[in-house]
Amino acid sequence: MIDPARITEYHAHIYYDAVSRERAAQLRAWIQERFDVRMGRWHDIPVGPHPTAMYQIAFTPDQFPTLAPFLMMNRMGLTVLLHPESGRPRDDHTLNAMWMGEILPLRTSILRETDAE
Repeated sequence: MIDPARITEYHAHIYYDAVSRERAAQLRAWIQERFDVRMGRWHDIPVGPHPTAMYQIAFTPDQFPTLAPFLMMNRMGLTVLLHPESGRPRDDHTLNAMWMGEILPLRTSILRETDAE
């Protein structure tokens, strides 16, 4: 059993392409207006394990009950990866993650097993 208290924060990755970038920008604006989060930079090319353009939203566990449903209801067809930060990057992006929309193939080989590595 893994104690959920290990989760220090959550990350939501919002994926987009040239056609959907405007929707991604609208979603980003809505989130910034409504939530106290850390918004990551726009990455218009694949970065890290992510196979396509995206930006990241980092937020605290107490915001999960409101931000996760907001994303579910307002993602406008965008693909979202929502995962915990528990100190196990590979598991957090795969086994412990949830997808909204299309499940994209992450480059998991570059993710560390633990943050201590």
